[in-house]
Amino acid sequence: MTQVTERGTPLPAAPRAAARRRRSPAAAACVLGGAVAAGLGLGFLAVLVIVLWISSPYPDSGPGGALHLAAGLWLLAHGTELVRYETLSGVPAPVGVTPLLLVALPALLMRRAARLGSASGDGRDGGDGGDGDEVLPASAVFSAVTCGYLCVGSLATVYAAAGPMPADPLSAALHVPLVAVLAAAGGVWAAKGRPVGPLPHWVPAAVRRAAARPRYPVALRAGAAGALVLLGGGALLVGASLAWHAAEVQASFLALTGVWSGRFAVLLLALALLPNAVVWGAAYALGPGFALGAGATATPLGFAGSPALPRFPLLAALPPEGPGTLLTCASAGVPLLAGLAVGWFAVRRAREVSYKETALTAALGALVCGLLLAGLAAASSGPLGSRGLASFGPVWWTTGAAAFAWTLLLAVPVAVSVHSWRTRPARQAEALALDAEDEWHDSGVRELRWEALRRAAGALIPDLPREPPRESPQEPPPAEAPAGPVAAAPKPRRRLTVVTGLHLDLTPTDLTPTDLTPTGLTPIPIPAKPAGAPPRPLVPPVAGARVVVRRKPPA
Repeated sequence: MTQVTERGTPLPAAPRAAARRRRSPAAAACVLGGAVAAGLGLGFLAVLVIVLWISSPYPDSGPGGALHLAAGLWLLAHGTELVRYETLSGVPAPVGVTPLLLVALPALLMRRAARLGSASGDGRDGGDGGDGDEVLPASAVFSAVTCGYLCVGSLATVYAAAGPMPADPLSAALHVPLVAVLAAAGGVWAAKGRPVGPLPHWVPAAVRRAAARPRYPVALRAGAAGALVLLGGGALLVGASLAWHAAEVQASFLALTGVWSGRFAVLLLALALLPNAVVWGAAYALGPGFALGAGATATPLGFAGSPALPRFPLLAALPPEGPGTLLTCASAGVPLLAGLAVGWFAVRRAREVSYKETALTAALGALVCGLLLAGLAAASSGPLGSRGLASFGPVWWTTGAAAFAWTLLLAVPVAVSVHSWRTRPARQAEALALDAEDEWHDSGVRELRWEALRRAAGALIPDLPREPPRESPQEPPPAEAPAGPVAAAPKPRRRLTVVTGLHLDLTPTDLTPTDLTPTGLTPIPIPAKPAGAPPRPLVPPVAGARVVVRRKPPA
């Protein structure tokens, strides 16, 4: 035992300890990467708020209040509701309308951290990858990056609680992990090459078999195309409304503040809320519209209610109050185009796809489009206060139902029509080929072709001697049929029409210009063949061919 100890023989637990020591730096780097991603988002918003606070001529609080507000804005970018206690009525008012452009900041930073954590150590980050570091699996990278991000998020929630607009703890516990998980999963998936393989084994077998069918990727593509068309139409409506109410928008922008720092802050807020306005425009074109608090709703059929809205450039571009006009009802063309897009992209290129499969794919695409619009409507809306302002923006379930109904109404017939049009040339070609095949195999034509081939082949196919017909013996008179069921008579053989006496001479002959020229026309000069040139045979000579004589099977 002493010699073994002195020689330093490694114990069995040493490799496992060394493996743990090798893994710990990679896992710690991933945790640190997630914390750095959260810190970069907090730092960006903190610098922006501090700059605006310094440039403001009348700051309400010191730098501590500005930093607390930056932490609250960072939580708001994840969808967390903030609570405003300083109100005229003294009742705390929630602020839950999340600027969708602000959500891109934490999502992109978290996705980048997950990609870097997945790519470290495998040679993709510029290193040689041969220093002995073990690459972490995707699940370990995902867990480590998310853990680091959520640690900073919990600290930010505690820090924002002492500010002017603290975050709701329950809302923060729900939305911050949701954004972190989705962004980290997207980053790890992108780092692994965006694989689209079978589902894990813990998923039920029926679900795995159903997901492997090609209709689901096509339906996802069709639904995404319809959602993009709806968002594009919403952006067009918002731009047209801003241009139509340009004077009101400019007046509201200039009336909010007179200093450049305040106007810059209002401009940044309006830009951050532009994606929300695009989703609201899509909901407006679909029909349900959006709520503006105090029971007011804006739809293409009219603007009902009289909400007390603050001065803001985007709110100044709302449609006028009262019943709708032909111009507002013309926005129904946006969902029509979305239905056409879903139907067009739901058609697969394969010709063997049935009409039922195409219609089902189009219906699934309409469902995907409805779900996407419902999620975007839920993310772009929220409360701006209590009581009358508790609902501000489009209602998610009505928007999703309207998107599904509009696209389903047009996608299914359009998809079936496009599929029928794309497969039309194939059906005609198949019909023509079937007719030609029937003519080719018609009775009597095959015998003519065989006779012509035998005469052209010459000695390759010898003539078989015909045997004289055998005289059949006299058959006894038929016996009386026994009583009972009568057996079915055998079917007669198919008779073939053989044309006899037809002479097919396929040997080439020398033709004169007179033979090739119709009567009354000038003969066409044909170059003469050289003297002594043998005629070109139709069948080339064969040396060493073995002729197999057909034998008639014995009777």
